[in-house]
Amino acid sequence: MKPVTTNRKARRDYHITEVYEAGIELRGNEVKSLRTRSCSLEDSFARIEGGELFLYNMHIPEFEKSSYFKTEPKRVRKLLVHKQEIKKLIGLTLQRGFTIIPLKVYFNSKGRAKVEIALAKGKHTYDKRKKLRDDVVKKESQRAMKDYLRRG
Repeated sequence: MKPVTTNRKARRDYHITEVYEAGIELRGNEVKSLRTRSCSLEDSFARIEGGELFLYNMHIPEFEKSSYFKTEPKRVRKLLVHKQEIKKLIGLTLQRGFTIIPLKVYFNSKGRAKVEIALAKGKHTYDKRKKLRDDVVKKESQRAMKDYLRRG
């Protein structure tokens, strides 16, 4: 299960609370284009409309060798999720600050395209700075312990 693409900014910019797996409704040569690993999740998000889940701003470029059936690269794509999960997501996204974002796109063992979506809440800039400071302190302490154990 090697990912086609991942949303690297998602874990940096959001607090991830829950993760779901969703199928994605694709047309024509979009699957072939995904298999060549050409896809982008930058600035993409999901929204619930009319009891269904849709993915916006996911960029799948046209397959180069396709002859006639071409699709728009940034069209709105339907995500296939169980109704119970949609109801749960509706309840949680009504709370202030929560959004649904895609984390990665991959092919499962059966060869079907899947999207890993997450219920997330946006981080503030001071949260990001605090995490960077904590990471630096953690690395320095590990380095000091390693030097101490090497000498001792």
